[in-house]
Amino acid sequence: MTKLDISKFEKHIELRNIRREDIDNILTLQAVCFPNMEPWTRDQLESHLDIFPEGQFCVEYEGKIVGSCSSLIVNFDEYDDQHTWGDITDNGYITNHDPEGFNLYGIEVMVHPDYRRMKIGHRLYEARKNLARRLNLKSIIIGGRIPNYHKHANELTPRAYVEEVENHILYDPVLSFQIMEGFSVKRINTGYLPDDAASAKFATLMEWNNIDYHPKSRRVYRMSFPVRICVIQYMMKKIDSFEDFARQVEYYADVAADFGSDFAVFPELLTTQLMSFLDEKRPDHAVRQLATFTEQYIQLFTELAVKYNVNIVGGSHFVEEDRQIYNVAYLFRRDGTIEKQYKIHATPNERRWWGIAEGDQVKVFDTDCGKVAIQICYDIEFPELARHATDKGAGIIFVPFCTDDRQGYLRVRYCAQARAVENQVYTVIAGTVGNLSQVENMDIQYGQSAIFSPSDFSFARDGIVGECSPNVETVVVGDVDLETLRRSRNTGSVRQLRDRRRDLYEIRWKSLRTDE
Repeated sequence: MTKLDISKFEKHIELRNIRREDIDNILTLQAVCFPNMEPWTRDQLESHLDIFPEGQFCVEYEGKIVGSCSSLIVNFDEYDDQHTWGDITDNGYITNHDPEGFNLYGIEVMVHPDYRRMKIGHRLYEARKNLARRLNLKSIIIGGRIPNYHKHANELTPRAYVEEVENHILYDPVLSFQIMEGFSVKRINTGYLPDDAASAKFATLMEWNNIDYHPKSRRVYRMSFPVRICVIQYMMKKIDSFEDFARQVEYYADVAADFGSDFAVFPELLTTQLMSFLDEKRPDHAVRQLATFTEQYIQLFTELAVKYNVNIVGGSHFVEEDRQIYNVAYLFRRDGTIEKQYKIHATPNERRWWGIAEGDQVKVFDTDCGKVAIQICYDIEFPELARHATDKGAGIIFVPFCTDDRQGYLRVRYCAQARAVENQVYTVIAGTVGNLSQVENMDIQYGQSAIFSPSDFSFARDGIVGECSPNVETVVVGDVDLETLRRSRNTGSVRQLRDRRRDLYEIRWKSLRTDE
Protein backbone atom coordinates (compact mmCIF):
# COMPACT_ATOMS: atom_id res chain seq x y z
CA MET A 1 0.00 0.00 0.00
CA THR A 2 1.33 3.41 -0.98
CA LYS A 3 2.23 5.60 1.97
CA LEU A 4 -0.43 8.28 2.42
CA ASP A 5 0.81 11.84 1.98
CA ILE A 6 -0.99 13.58 4.82
CA SER A 7 0.53 16.97 4.02
CA LYS A 8 -2.08 17.56 1.33
CA PHE A 9 -4.78 17.50 4.01
CA GLU A 10 -3.09 20.02 6.26
CA LYS A 11 -4.48 23.49 6.81
CA HIS A 12 -2.36 26.38 7.98
CA ILE A 13 -3.86 28.73 10.55
CA GLU A 14 -1.74 31.18 12.54
CA LEU A 15 -2.48 33.69 15.27
CA ARG A 16 0.18 36.43 15.26
CA ASN A 17 0.81 40.13 15.69
CA ILE A 18 -0.16 42.40 12.83
CA ARG A 19 2.68 43.59 10.59
CA ARG A 20 2.87 46.64 8.34
CA GLU A 21 2.49 44.55 5.22
CA ASP A 22 -0.90 43.40 6.55
CA ILE A 23 -2.47 46.85 6.54
CA ASP A 24 -4.03 46.67 3.07
CA ASN A 25 -5.59 43.31 3.94
CA ILE A 26 -6.90 44.64 7.26
CA LEU A 27 -8.56 47.56 5.47
CA THR A 28 -10.17 45.17 2.98
CA LEU A 29 -11.34 42.91 5.81
CA GLN A 30 -12.97 45.81 7.64
CA ALA A 31 -14.88 46.89 4.53
CA VAL A 32 -16.35 43.37 4.38
CA CYS A 33 -17.10 43.10 8.11
CA PHE A 34 -18.51 46.61 8.65
CA PRO A 35 -19.76 47.88 5.28
CA ASN A 36 -21.90 50.65 6.76
CA MET A 37 -19.41 52.03 9.24
CA GLU A 38 -16.46 54.40 8.89
CA PRO A 39 -13.36 52.25 8.29
CA TRP A 40 -9.86 52.51 9.70
CA THR A 41 -7.41 54.71 7.87
CA ARG A 42 -3.90 53.59 7.03
CA ASP A 43 -2.50 56.28 9.34
CA GLN A 44 -4.52 54.91 12.27
CA LEU A 45 -3.30 51.35 11.76
CA GLU A 46 0.29 52.52 11.34
CA SER A 47 -0.08 54.47 14.57
CA HIS A 48 -1.21 51.27 16.36
CA LEU A 49 1.93 49.48 15.18
CA ASP A 50 4.18 52.39 16.11
CA ILE A 51 2.77 52.76 19.62
CA PHE A 52 1.65 49.30 20.81
CA PRO A 53 2.51 46.60 18.26
CA GLU A 54 2.18 43.74 20.75
CA GLY A 55 -1.50 44.62 21.30
CA GLN A 56 -2.53 44.17 17.64
CA PHE A 57 -3.40 40.62 16.54
CA CYS A 58 -4.62 38.86 13.41
CA VAL A 59 -5.50 35.32 12.34
CA GLU A 60 -4.11 34.13 9.02
CA TYR A 61 -5.76 31.09 7.42
CA GLU A 62 -4.29 29.53 4.30
CA GLY A 63 -2.38 32.73 3.60
CA LYS A 64 -5.40 35.02 4.03
CA ILE A 65 -6.11 37.32 6.98
CA VAL A 66 -9.59 36.36 8.19
CA GLY A 67 -9.72 38.13 11.56
CA SER A 68 -8.04 40.88 13.52
CA CYS A 69 -8.27 42.88 16.72
CA SER A 70 -6.76 46.08 18.12
CA SER A 71 -6.17 47.28 21.68
CA LEU A 72 -4.29 49.72 23.91
CA ILE A 73 -3.47 50.06 27.61
CA VAL A 74 -5.16 52.71 29.76
CA ASN A 75 -5.78 53.65 33.36
CA PHE A 76 -9.51 53.24 33.00
CA ASP A 77 -10.36 55.19 36.15
CA GLU A 78 -9.11 58.33 34.43
CA TYR A 79 -11.86 58.25 31.80
CA ASP A 80 -15.41 59.45 32.06
CA ASP A 81 -18.06 56.79 32.72
CA GLN A 82 -19.85 57.78 29.52
CA HIS A 83 -16.76 57.98 27.34
CA THR A 84 -17.03 57.40 23.61
CA TRP A 85 -14.93 55.24 21.32
CA GLY A 86 -13.22 58.41 20.11
CA ASP A 87 -12.36 59.43 23.69
CA ILE A 88 -10.80 56.11 24.64
CA THR A 89 -8.79 55.71 21.41
CA ASP A 90 -7.78 59.32 20.65
CA ASN A 91 -9.99 59.07 17.58
CA GLY A 92 -8.49 55.75 16.56
CA TYR A 93 -4.80 56.69 16.82
CA ILE A 94 -4.22 55.34 20.39
CA THR A 95 -1.68 58.07 21.17
CA ASN A 96 -3.16 58.00 24.69
CA HIS A 97 -1.76 54.46 25.16
CA ASP A 98 -0.24 54.26 28.64
CA PRO A 99 2.35 51.46 29.12
CA GLU A 100 2.02 51.93 32.89
CA GLY A 101 -1.76 51.56 32.83
CA PHE A 102 -3.81 48.88 34.58
CA ASN A 103 -6.32 47.88 31.89
CA LEU A 104 -6.14 46.48 28.38
CA TYR A 105 -8.87 48.18 26.33
CA GLY A 106 -10.12 46.35 23.25
CA ILE A 107 -11.20 48.70 20.47
CA GLU A 108 -11.92 46.41 17.53
CA VAL A 109 -12.53 42.75 16.71
CA MET A 110 -13.56 41.58 13.26
CA VAL A 111 -13.93 38.19 11.58
CA HIS A 112 -14.59 37.65 7.90
CA PRO A 113 -18.21 36.43 7.45
CA ASP A 114 -17.05 33.41 5.42
CA TYR A 115 -14.88 32.18 8.29
CA ARG A 116 -17.20 32.55 11.24
CA ARG A 117 -17.91 29.51 13.45
CA MET A 118 -14.22 28.58 13.16
CA LYS A 119 -13.41 30.03 16.60
CA ILE A 120 -11.52 32.92 14.99
CA GLY A 121 -12.99 35.42 17.45
CA HIS A 122 -12.23 33.09 20.35
CA ARG A 123 -8.59 32.85 19.28
CA LEU A 124 -8.32 36.64 19.19
CA TYR A 125 -9.91 37.03 22.62
CA GLU A 126 -7.56 34.39 24.04
CA ALA A 127 -4.62 36.32 22.62
CA ARG A 128 -5.80 39.39 24.50
CA LYS A 129 -6.22 37.43 27.71
CA ASN A 130 -2.74 35.95 27.41
CA LEU A 131 -1.34 39.42 26.77
CA ALA A 132 -3.11 40.76 29.87
CA ARG A 133 -1.67 37.92 31.93
CA ARG A 134 1.83 38.40 30.53
CA LEU A 135 1.77 42.17 31.18
CA ASN A 136 0.13 41.66 34.60
CA LEU A 137 -2.87 43.86 33.80
CA LYS A 138 -5.90 43.95 36.10
CA SER A 139 -8.54 43.48 33.43
CA ILE A 140 -9.64 43.73 29.83
CA ILE A 141 -12.33 46.30 29.07
CA ILE A 142 -14.29 46.52 25.85
CA GLY A 143 -17.03 48.69 24.46
CA GLY A 144 -19.21 46.11 22.77
CA ARG A 145 -21.68 46.71 19.96
CA ILE A 146 -25.23 45.35 20.19
CA PRO A 147 -25.94 45.05 16.46
CA ASN A 148 -29.30 43.28 16.80
CA TYR A 149 -30.72 45.97 19.07
CA HIS A 150 -32.27 47.92 16.17
CA LYS A 151 -34.65 44.99 15.65
CA HIS A 152 -36.08 45.45 19.17
CA ALA A 153 -35.57 49.17 19.80
CA ASN A 154 -39.31 49.93 19.53
CA GLU A 155 -40.25 47.62 22.39
CA LEU A 156 -37.13 47.34 24.55
CA THR A 157 -34.79 49.83 26.22
CA PRO A 158 -31.09 49.09 25.80
CA ARG A 159 -30.95 47.82 29.38
CA ALA A 160 -33.92 45.50 28.87
CA TYR A 161 -32.41 44.22 25.63
CA VAL A 162 -29.10 43.47 27.34
CA GLU A 163 -30.85 41.64 30.16
CA GLU A 164 -32.76 39.44 27.71
CA VAL A 165 -29.55 38.59 25.91
CA GLU A 166 -27.86 37.79 29.25
CA ASN A 167 -30.79 35.49 30.10
CA HIS A 168 -30.53 33.80 26.68
CA ILE A 169 -34.00 34.94 25.66
CA LEU A 170 -32.58 36.92 22.77
CA TYR A 171 -29.41 36.37 20.76
CA ASP A 172 -26.96 39.11 19.79
CA PRO A 173 -23.96 38.08 17.66
CA VAL A 174 -21.58 40.34 19.58
CA LEU A 175 -22.95 40.52 23.11
CA SER A 176 -23.77 36.80 23.32
CA PHE A 177 -20.26 35.95 22.16
CA GLN A 178 -18.64 38.30 24.67
CA ILE A 179 -20.64 36.83 27.54
CA MET A 180 -19.50 33.36 26.48
CA GLU A 181 -15.92 34.65 26.58
CA GLY A 182 -16.29 35.52 30.27
CA PHE A 183 -17.03 39.25 30.03
CA SER A 184 -19.61 40.87 32.30
CA VAL A 185 -21.63 44.01 31.61
CA LYS A 186 -20.59 47.04 33.67
CA ARG A 187 -22.90 49.64 32.13
CA ILE A 188 -24.36 50.92 28.87
CA ASN A 189 -22.80 53.90 27.13
CA THR A 190 -24.73 56.22 24.84
CA GLY A 191 -23.32 57.78 21.68
CA TYR A 192 -20.38 55.38 21.77
CA LEU A 193 -19.97 54.94 18.02
CA PRO A 194 -21.82 57.67 16.10
CA ASP A 195 -21.98 55.61 12.89
CA ASP A 196 -23.22 52.41 14.54
CA ALA A 197 -26.86 52.62 13.46
CA ALA A 198 -27.49 48.91 14.11
CA SER A 199 -26.71 49.44 17.82
CA ALA A 200 -28.55 52.79 17.84
CA LYS A 201 -25.17 54.24 18.95
CA PHE A 202 -25.32 52.31 22.25
CA ALA A 203 -22.53 50.08 23.54
CA THR A 204 -22.13 47.70 26.44
CA LEU A 205 -19.10 48.44 28.56
CA MET A 206 -17.82 45.00 29.56
CA GLU A 207 -14.93 43.68 31.64
CA TRP A 208 -12.94 40.48 32.03
CA ASN A 209 -10.94 40.31 35.25
CA ASN A 210 -7.49 38.77 35.29
CA ILE A 211 -7.55 36.46 38.31
CA ASP A 212 -3.77 36.02 37.97
CA TYR A 213 -3.14 39.73 38.51
CA HIS A 214 -0.63 40.51 41.25
CA PRO A 215 -0.11 44.14 42.30
CA LYS A 216 3.52 45.13 41.96
CA SER A 217 5.37 48.23 43.03
CA ARG A 218 5.87 49.30 39.42
CA ARG A 219 2.12 49.29 38.90
CA VAL A 220 1.25 51.54 41.83
CA TYR A 221 -0.39 54.75 40.65
CA ARG A 222 2.33 57.31 40.15
CA MET A 223 2.12 60.68 41.79
CA SER A 224 5.07 61.81 39.67
CA PHE A 225 7.66 60.56 37.19
CA PRO A 226 10.54 63.06 37.50
CA VAL A 227 13.34 63.10 34.94
CA ARG A 228 16.40 65.25 35.61
CA ILE A 229 18.10 66.82 32.61
CA CYS A 230 21.52 68.49 32.54
CA VAL A 231 22.01 70.69 29.46
CA ILE A 232 25.59 71.55 28.62
CA GLN A 233 26.23 74.96 27.06
CA TYR A 234 29.55 73.93 25.56
CA MET A 235 32.44 76.33 25.00
CA MET A 236 34.13 75.93 21.60
CA LYS A 237 37.82 76.75 21.99
CA LYS A 238 41.06 75.62 20.42
CA ILE A 239 42.40 72.25 21.51
CA ASP A 240 45.52 70.33 20.51
CA SER A 241 44.37 66.70 20.52
CA PHE A 242 41.43 64.31 20.84
CA GLU A 243 42.52 63.78 24.44
CA ASP A 244 41.88 67.48 25.15
CA PHE A 245 38.38 67.06 23.74
CA ALA A 246 37.79 63.93 25.80
CA ARG A 247 38.84 65.66 29.03
CA GLN A 248 36.45 68.56 28.39
CA VAL A 249 33.56 66.25 27.56
CA GLU A 250 34.19 63.98 30.56
CA TYR A 251 34.20 66.98 32.87
CA TYR A 252 30.58 67.71 31.89
CA ALA A 253 29.54 64.06 32.11
CA ASP A 254 30.87 64.12 35.66
CA VAL A 255 28.98 67.33 36.40
CA ALA A 256 25.75 65.81 35.11
CA ALA A 257 26.27 62.73 37.25
CA ASP A 258 27.02 64.82 40.36
CA PHE A 259 23.61 66.46 39.94
CA GLY A 260 21.95 63.04 39.68
CA SER A 261 20.90 63.64 36.07
CA ASP A 262 19.08 61.12 33.94
CA PHE A 263 20.19 62.85 30.71
CA ALA A 264 23.23 64.92 29.79
CA VAL A 265 22.66 66.86 26.57
CA PHE A 266 25.51 68.19 24.41
CA PRO A 267 25.14 70.61 21.45
CA GLU A 268 25.12 70.11 17.70
CA LEU A 269 28.49 69.97 15.86
CA LEU A 270 30.22 69.36 19.16
CA THR A 271 33.07 67.48 17.52
CA THR A 272 33.94 70.29 15.08
CA GLN A 273 36.15 71.43 17.95
CA LEU A 274 38.53 68.72 16.71
CA MET A 275 39.00 70.70 13.50
CA SER A 276 40.97 73.27 15.48
CA PHE A 277 44.04 70.98 15.40
CA LEU A 278 43.48 69.55 11.91
CA ASP A 279 45.63 71.15 9.24
CA GLU A 280 42.92 71.50 6.61
CA LYS A 281 41.51 74.81 5.42
CA ARG A 282 38.90 73.59 2.92
CA PRO A 283 35.65 72.96 4.86
CA ASP A 284 34.50 70.09 2.63
CA HIS A 285 37.83 68.29 3.14
CA ALA A 286 37.93 69.10 6.86
CA VAL A 287 34.58 67.40 7.56
CA ARG A 288 35.84 64.21 5.93
CA GLN A 289 38.91 64.29 8.15
CA LEU A 290 36.61 64.88 11.11
CA ALA A 291 34.56 61.81 10.15
CA THR A 292 37.66 59.65 10.71
CA PHE A 293 37.21 60.27 14.46
CA THR A 294 33.78 58.58 14.48
CA GLU A 295 34.86 55.39 16.22
CA GLN A 296 36.84 57.28 18.88
CA TYR A 297 33.88 59.59 19.46
CA ILE A 298 31.44 56.69 19.85
CA GLN A 299 33.78 54.76 22.14
CA LEU A 300 34.35 57.82 24.33
CA PHE A 301 30.68 58.64 24.84
CA THR A 302 29.65 55.03 25.33
CA GLU A 303 32.21 54.65 28.11
CA LEU A 304 31.13 57.93 29.72
CA ALA A 305 27.44 56.97 29.69
CA VAL A 306 28.18 53.69 31.46
CA LYS A 307 30.85 55.08 33.80
CA TYR A 308 28.73 58.00 35.02
CA ASN A 309 25.36 56.19 34.80
CA VAL A 310 23.73 58.89 32.69
CA ASN A 311 22.01 58.79 29.30
CA ILE A 312 23.96 61.10 27.00
CA VAL A 313 22.71 62.92 23.94
CA GLY A 314 26.14 63.31 22.39
CA GLY A 315 25.47 66.46 20.42
CA SER A 316 26.04 65.69 16.75
CA HIS A 317 28.98 64.51 14.67
CA PHE A 318 29.79 64.35 10.96
CA VAL A 319 29.71 60.76 9.75
CA GLU A 320 30.77 59.44 6.34
CA GLU A 321 28.61 56.69 4.84
CA ASP A 322 28.74 55.57 1.21
CA ARG A 323 30.91 58.63 0.41
CA GLN A 324 28.21 60.95 1.78
CA ILE A 325 28.62 63.11 4.90
CA TYR A 326 25.71 63.13 7.36
CA ASN A 327 25.09 65.20 10.49
CA VAL A 328 24.20 62.55 13.06
CA ALA A 329 23.08 62.83 16.69
CA TYR A 330 23.75 59.82 18.91
CA LEU A 331 21.93 58.69 22.03
CA PHE A 332 24.26 56.80 24.37
CA ARG A 333 22.16 54.98 26.95
CA ARG A 334 23.60 54.31 30.37
CA ASP A 335 23.13 50.58 29.80
CA GLY A 336 25.75 50.78 27.01
CA THR A 337 23.39 50.66 24.01
CA ILE A 338 23.48 53.27 21.25
CA GLU A 339 20.95 54.88 18.89
CA LYS A 340 21.33 57.54 16.20
CA GLN A 341 19.22 60.19 14.49
CA TYR A 342 20.24 61.70 11.15
CA LYS A 343 19.55 65.37 10.57
CA ILE A 344 16.58 65.55 8.21
CA HIS A 345 17.00 69.09 6.90
CA ALA A 346 20.45 70.41 6.01
CA THR A 347 20.68 74.18 6.13
CA PRO A 348 21.77 76.08 3.00
CA ASN A 349 25.06 76.78 4.79
CA GLU A 350 25.66 73.09 5.52
CA ARG A 351 25.01 72.14 1.93
CA ARG A 352 27.18 74.94 0.54
CA TRP A 353 30.25 74.59 2.74
CA TRP A 354 30.23 70.94 3.76
CA GLY A 355 28.02 69.14 1.24
CA ILE A 356 25.90 67.58 3.99
CA ALA A 357 23.46 64.84 2.91
CA GLU A 358 20.04 64.56 4.55
CA GLY A 359 18.45 61.76 6.55
CA ASP A 360 14.98 60.38 5.93
CA GLN A 361 13.67 58.95 9.23
CA VAL A 362 12.20 60.42 12.41
CA LYS A 363 13.06 57.99 15.19
CA VAL A 364 11.70 57.67 18.72
CA PHE A 365 13.88 55.89 21.25
CA ASP A 366 12.91 53.88 24.32
CA THR A 367 14.87 54.82 27.45
CA ASP A 368 14.58 54.12 31.16
CA CYS A 369 12.91 57.55 31.34
CA GLY A 370 10.27 57.05 28.67
CA LYS A 371 10.33 57.63 24.94
CA VAL A 372 12.43 60.46 23.55
CA ALA A 373 13.29 61.94 20.17
CA ILE A 374 16.21 64.01 18.87
CA GLN A 375 15.72 66.75 16.29
CA ILE A 376 18.91 68.50 15.27
CA CYS A 377 18.78 72.32 15.15
CA TYR A 378 17.06 73.22 11.85
CA ASP A 379 14.76 70.18 12.13
CA ILE A 380 12.85 71.70 15.06
CA GLU A 381 11.76 74.49 12.70
CA PHE A 382 9.62 72.01 10.75
CA PRO A 383 6.54 71.28 12.89
CA GLU A 384 5.61 68.07 11.07
CA LEU A 385 8.66 66.27 12.48
CA ALA A 386 7.83 67.00 16.12
CA ARG A 387 4.19 66.04 15.59
CA HIS A 388 5.26 62.75 14.01
CA ALA A 389 7.63 62.03 16.90
CA THR A 390 4.93 62.84 19.43
CA ASP A 391 2.47 60.55 17.69
CA LYS A 392 5.08 57.80 18.02
CA GLY A 393 5.12 58.36 21.77
CA ALA A 394 7.90 60.86 22.48
CA GLY A 395 7.53 62.83 25.73
CA ILE A 396 10.82 64.72 25.43
CA ILE A 397 12.39 66.13 22.27
CA PHE A 398 16.08 66.96 22.52
CA VAL A 399 17.37 69.70 20.19
CA PRO A 400 21.15 69.97 19.90
CA PHE A 401 21.86 73.22 18.02
CA CYS A 402 24.67 75.41 16.78
CA THR A 403 23.84 78.96 15.66
CA ASP A 404 26.16 81.83 14.87
CA ASP A 405 23.88 84.81 15.47
CA ARG A 406 20.95 85.87 17.62
CA GLN A 407 18.43 85.61 14.80
CA GLY A 408 19.36 82.00 14.12
CA TYR A 409 19.27 81.18 17.82
CA LEU A 410 15.82 82.72 18.26
CA ARG A 411 14.47 80.67 15.38
CA VAL A 412 15.52 77.53 17.22
CA ARG A 413 14.26 78.76 20.58
CA TYR A 414 10.88 80.04 19.43
CA CYS A 415 10.20 76.91 17.40
CA ALA A 416 11.21 74.64 20.29
CA GLN A 417 8.81 76.50 22.57
CA ALA A 418 6.07 76.26 19.96
CA ARG A 419 6.64 72.50 19.58
CA ALA A 420 6.36 72.10 23.37
CA VAL A 421 2.99 73.86 23.41
CA GLU A 422 1.40 72.36 20.32
CA ASN A 423 2.52 68.77 21.04
CA GLN A 424 2.30 68.84 24.84
CA VAL A 425 5.90 67.65 25.20
CA TYR A 426 9.08 68.87 26.85
CA THR A 427 11.73 70.29 24.51
CA VAL A 428 15.39 70.72 25.42
CA ILE A 429 17.77 72.94 23.43
CA ALA A 430 21.54 72.62 23.90
CA GLY A 431 23.85 75.03 22.08
CA THR A 432 27.49 75.93 21.58
CA VAL A 433 29.13 79.21 22.60
CA GLY A 434 32.62 80.67 22.11
CA ASN A 435 34.52 80.54 18.84
CA LEU A 436 36.86 78.49 16.70
CA SER A 437 38.81 81.18 14.91
CA GLN A 438 41.10 78.57 13.34
CA VAL A 439 38.23 76.72 11.61
CA GLU A 440 36.65 77.88 8.37
CA ASN A 441 32.84 78.27 8.64
CA MET A 442 32.91 77.79 12.44
CA ASP A 443 33.89 81.31 13.43
CA ILE A 444 31.48 82.31 16.20
CA GLN A 445 28.53 80.90 18.13
CA TYR A 446 25.53 82.44 19.82
CA GLY A 447 23.57 80.33 22.26
CA GLN A 448 21.35 80.14 25.31
CA SER A 449 20.45 76.58 26.26
CA ALA A 450 17.14 75.85 27.94
CA ILE A 451 14.45 73.34 28.92
CA PHE A 452 10.85 74.15 27.88
CA SER A 453 7.49 72.77 28.97
CA PRO A 454 3.92 73.07 27.70
CA SER A 455 2.10 76.18 28.85
CA ASP A 456 -0.52 75.27 31.44
CA PHE A 457 -1.08 75.52 35.19
CA SER A 458 0.75 72.25 35.89
CA PHE A 459 4.02 73.51 34.44
CA ALA A 460 6.50 76.33 34.91
CA ARG A 461 4.81 79.75 34.76
CA ASP A 462 6.48 80.87 31.54
CA GLY A 463 6.89 77.41 30.06
CA ILE A 464 10.61 77.60 30.91
CA VAL A 465 11.87 74.91 33.27
CA GLY A 466 15.34 76.42 33.24
CA GLU A 467 17.77 78.33 31.02
CA CYS A 468 21.44 79.28 30.93
CA SER A 469 22.83 82.76 30.81
CA PRO A 470 23.58 83.46 27.15
CA ASN A 471 27.01 82.99 25.60
CA VAL A 472 28.89 81.67 28.63
CA GLU A 473 30.23 78.20 29.39
CA THR A 474 27.81 76.66 31.88
CA VAL A 475 25.04 74.12 32.40
CA VAL A 476 21.38 74.25 33.35
CA VAL A 477 19.79 71.43 35.33
CA GLY A 478 16.04 70.98 35.52
CA ASP A 479 13.44 68.37 36.45
CA VAL A 480 10.58 67.52 34.12
CA ASP A 481 7.66 65.32 35.19
CA LEU A 482 6.33 62.81 32.68
CA GLU A 483 3.35 61.95 34.89
CA THR A 484 2.30 65.61 34.95
CA LEU A 485 2.69 65.62 31.17
CA ARG A 486 0.51 62.54 30.78
CA ARG A 487 -2.25 63.95 32.98
CA SER A 488 -2.13 67.29 31.19
CA ARG A 489 -2.73 65.57 27.87
CA ASN A 490 -5.92 64.06 29.28
CA THR A 491 -7.22 66.81 31.56
CA GLY A 492 -5.34 70.04 30.80
CA SER A 493 -6.91 73.44 30.16
CA VAL A 494 -6.31 72.74 26.48
CA ARG A 495 -5.57 69.36 24.86
CA GLN A 496 -3.90 70.03 21.56
CA LEU A 497 -3.18 66.38 20.84
CA ARG A 498 -6.71 65.16 21.47
CA ASP A 499 -8.50 68.13 19.94
CA ARG A 500 -6.89 67.94 16.50
CA ARG A 501 -9.39 67.96 13.64
CA ARG A 502 -8.25 64.73 12.06
CA ASP A 503 -11.38 64.84 9.93
CA LEU A 504 -9.91 67.90 8.19
CA TYR A 505 -6.15 67.34 8.08
CA GLU A 506 -3.41 64.84 8.76
CA ILE A 507 0.36 64.35 8.50
CA ARG A 508 1.24 61.54 6.12
CA TRP A 509 4.79 60.24 6.44
CA LYS A 510 6.38 58.68 3.35
CA SER A 511 8.62 55.81 4.39
CA LEU A 512 11.71 55.59 2.19
CA ARG A 513 13.36 52.78 4.17
CA THR A 514 12.02 49.37 5.02
CA ASP A 515 12.97 49.73 8.71
CA GLU A 516 10.88 52.88 9.27
